[in-house]
Amino acid sequence: MSGASEKIPVRVYGGPTTLIEYGGLRFVADPTFDPPGEYPTGAGDYNLVKTDPAPITAADLGTVDAVLLSHDEHQDNLDTAGRAFLPEVPVVFTTESGAGRLGGNARGLAFWQTAELKRPDGGTVTITGVPARHGPVGCEPLSGDVVGFMLTSDDLPSVYVSGDNAAMEYVKEIADRFAPVDTAILFLGGARHAMFFDNGLVTLDSTQGAEAAQLLGARRAIPAHFDSWAHFKEGRAEIEAAFTEAGLADRLDFAR
Repeated sequence: MSGASEKIPVRVYGGPTTLIEYGGLRFVADPTFDPPGEYPTGAGDYNLVKTDPAPITAADLGTVDAVLLSHDEHQDNLDTAGRAFLPEVPVVFTTESGAGRLGGNARGLAFWQTAELKRPDGGTVTITGVPARHGPVGCEPLSGDVVGFMLTSDDLPSVYVSGDNAAMEYVKEIADRFAPVDTAILFLGGARHAMFFDNGLVTLDSTQGAEAAQLLGARRAIPAHFDSWAHFKEGRAEIEAAFTEAGLADRLDFAR
């Protein structure tokens, strides 16, 4: 891990829930704290199955300055306890459609749209909404809208949060604008649902994660959202194997 990367503390708390300390501000990605169990999807009797408990509660996080919510419509990215946590945070950045549903402190970011937060030291953090797609082309009517995020500041290395993105072409677009990225938090796991999209990927798999890290020029790649739910088909072992095969094992950081 590079010295620059070490300036940005990141901790993954199972599933997608990730704490990022950046410029004196504390960001949480996709807060989920509910216990294991079955969670309805609204698609007939098909449920999402959570297999492992969250290692923390919302209260354990302490002060949080902003939530980076890739999307609000799926329990594995925003569950009941996570939803209850949102009003306690000054601002929630999410999709434009999600901001409309959530209301209150939610602020929608279109792709490439930016927002700014003041740092305690007087500087500024820029949050850019970056493209993401939760499945194959045309999936949005079923899977909903998703957004990723890029954090940048004049004197700090950049941090990318992919959200539930399955589109490598979007990763290339992001790389064209921002590479090299210091820290890439990649939602992986090769998620699939047998009844949707002919069992096609709805998040990146391990091989694509390594390719994404390479495209982004990431000095640190942090896998998230690859465990704790039954619909993830690849875990830590597959991620480690893919990054080793790509010659990127030294960039991999599970941040646990």
